[in-house]
Amino acid sequence: MNLRRYLESDVPRDDLPWYLAPLPAALENLALNLAWLVVAVNLAGTAFGFYYYSPQLAQTPVEMWVFVPDSPMATLFMALALASWKLGRPQQWLIALAFFGNIILGGWTVWVHLAFWEQFSYLHPAMRQFLIWSHAAMVAQAFLLHRIGDFSPWAVGAATLWYGVDTTVDYFIPVRGDLHHTFLPADREAAMFLGADALGVAAAGAVLLFVVSVYLALTTHVATLRQRSTAA
Repeated sequence: MNLRRYLESDVPRDDLPWYLAPLPAALENLALNLAWLVVAVNLAGTAFGFYYYSPQLAQTPVEMWVFVPDSPMATLFMALALASWKLGRPQQWLIALAFFGNIILGGWTVWVHLAFWEQFSYLHPAMRQFLIWSHAAMVAQAFLLHRIGDFSPWAVGAATLWYGVDTTVDYFIPVRGDLHHTFLPADREAAMFLGADALGVAAAGAVLLFVVSVYLALTTHVATLRQRSTAA
């Protein structure tokens, strides 16, 4: 088997700043060449995630279920975004949703496990490591999407609207029933650090990552346009 061909790709790669495209080109090419495998892995993660969230779903009004399994929804968006591209019908709104979701929820899970390190001690060490590293991989795969997406303002707007509403009902306004954030291993009012309570720590991570996602998506769009106009 010629492994070199998997590390090369005909999909254009713009010369973006490192913070917009931190993955090595060879790794991006490998993922694009094995896109159906990446789709399958994300679908498997989605299935596991819905199972993981099933106790919380059982306590949530049905009409609010879509706001509960956040990480599984993000991996589902990733699978659908890559599949639409492979089928020759890329959906820019799906690509933007996948980008936002994988950065926000992947990064949030790593943040929460570090911030609540002692409180998560009840988890088996293997499960804990799996949750941390699998969600870190979600952040990494988000940076593959600049190769297949244009991050146009309307697509970024759609993702901003969705995750703006999702963040609001998770941490600030429940709408129906209780707040819909992922289970925390401490009471919401429990004191944490810097004067914040547990809910504040979790919400701060989500809001910061949401803002970072908007910035990265729009900056990628602007940098791509500038790069292509310079090359033309």
